[in-house]
Amino acid sequence: MRIPTLTALAVLLLAACATPEPASPPPVAPPVNNTVMLPVPVTERPLVQPSGHWLDWPAASGAWVYRQDERGSIALYGPTGGDALVTLRCDKNVRLLYLSRRGNSGSEMTVRTSSTSKTISVQTTGGLPAYVAAFLQPNDPLLDAMAYSRGRIALEVPGMVNIAIPVWSEIGRVTEDCRA
Repeated sequence: MRIPTLTALAVLLLAACATPEPASPPPVAPPVNNTVMLPVPVTERPLVQPSGHWLDWPAASGAWVYRQDERGSIALYGPTGGDALVTLRCDKNVRLLYLSRRGNSGSEMTVRTSSTSKTISVQTTGGLPAYVAAFLQPNDPLLDAMAYSRGRIALEVPGMVNIAIPVWSEIGRVTEDCRA
């Protein structure tokens, strides 16, 4: 029985001589990212105002739309299916007209027509999108000048791009609604 014992002992000795499998290296922690991401500075694009005489400015794209609701009537000018660029609203309950322009800066608006020019005070309306608005009495001569201006009117608000819009019958229609 010595031979099987010696064989077993030889096998164990040979197994002990075999090289052991290398131990796996300890897990390495991922590197810590110490990079500080600075916000990209927002650069305001300068306002590019139309050049030349206001009668030569290109008209802002859009169309006039007339509507009536429980407050009175409203004429809206702007792109089809989008927010109005300019509105003229008659509020029959208080007998005032509101001339609004989309934007949120400025404390006054200059309205230019072919017969007159008038600067009026505006306030932000607080809605979304933001508008600045001025109120006008129904008998204000500026409303007639706007309705009968030759081809277009211009609206200038400090801090906004000046615009020219075409004159359509909706301006006179809303004005007359408030005078009735």
